[in-house]
Amino acid sequence: MTLPAVTLYTTPGCSACAAVKRYLDAEGVPYTEKDVTQNEAWVDEMKRLSGVRIAPVTVVGDRAFYGTF
Repeated sequence: MTLPAVTLYTTPGCSACAAVKRYLDAEGVPYTEKDVTQNEAWVDEMKRLSGVRIAPVTVVGDRAFYGTF
């Protein structure tokens, strides 16, 4: 079984972003991190996928989750 790709949209100094990263790391879940302050296109991508412009947003396959979960 192939696990869905996980993408985490973050910003520097975001405690909720750090909490999601700690959780994913502890569970051994590989993910791609996109710091939205580094690329304006990632902000637009995050909003298109989740409907929000505030990190953290975690995308698992085709589902987007805002905040910590």
